[in-house]
This record gives sequence, C-alpha cells and structure tokens, in this order.
Amino acid sequence: MFDRFPPEVYLIVSTILAIGMGTLTLVVRTKAAKRPVSMKKIILPPIFMSTGALMFIFPEFRVHPMQILEALLVGFLFSLILIRTTKFEVREGDVYMTRSKAFLFILIGLLIVRIVGKLILSSTIDIGELGGMFWILAFGMIVPWRIAMLMQYKKIVKVPLKVN
Repeated sequence: MFDRFPPEVYLIVSTILAIGMGTLTLVVRTKAAKRPVSMKKIILPPIFMSTGALMFIFPEFRVHPMQILEALLVGFLFSLILIRTTKFEVREGDVYMTRSKAFLFILIGLLIVRIVGKLILSSTIDIGELGGMFWILAFGMIVPWRIAMLMQYKKIVKVPLKVN
C-alpha cells in the first residue's frame, strides 16, 4: 500500500499533517477553555478517537505486541503531564477548565516530541506500523487523562455519573 511513493514523501506529508493537527488542537483547546465543561464533553473525545482503531484492519498498520506495550506506556507517561496541569474552576454556577500557560507549552512540547520521535523511528520502523504506534500512544494518553478529568469534574459537581 505504501510502495507508491518513496517513504520520505509519506514521512514529510505525515509530519506536515501532524503539525497542522497539533496547531488545530491548540486552537480548539484554547477556545474550549472559554466554554463550560460537561461530562459529555469529557467523555466523547476518546469515543470519537476510538474509531481510528479501524486502521488495524489493514495489515500495514498492525503493530507487534511489544510495540503496543511501548506505545501505551509512553502515552500513559504523557497523560500524567496533562493530568497534572488540567484543573477546573466553578464560575457563575458552571464548571470551566482553568487556563494554563503550561498546558499550551505541554501540547507544543508533546507535538515536538512526537515529530522528533517519528523522524528517528521512521528509519527503523515501517511508516504504517509507526502510524499505528502513534495512534496507540495518543489513545493511551487521552483515555487516562479524560478519566482523571471525569473524576475531578465529578468531585466538583458532586452528582452521580450520568452523561448530560
């Protein structure tokens, strides 16, 4: 599937796309801080992202069990940084994420680490496998982070778990 163009082309295109998606994420996260948080807004992103697992239907994206473990571990470690910097506050009866300058730097830092990692690993790992690994890493990062956000949100609003 990936033999149509030289691997360098896929690497360059995917790096440009990663930078674009990272920039879009920064814009979306900055705007989201201006709106109240709800359980639905916390729970839905990992559910939407889970559809990306369909990539593993194609052999090019399949990852070895050890690579799965490595990607999940790195994703979990990255999630700890996000968990530490994500805080909520109550304003006018609604719950908001507090704006943190550190959060933007962390997202930029994670993007840079991801791009550098991809550039280094692309010489030893097939580009399809690498894409699968980075999806696993991202999913392994967002799920613990969102679970921690949900727990923190529930403490603030003190209501039983239900999607509103």
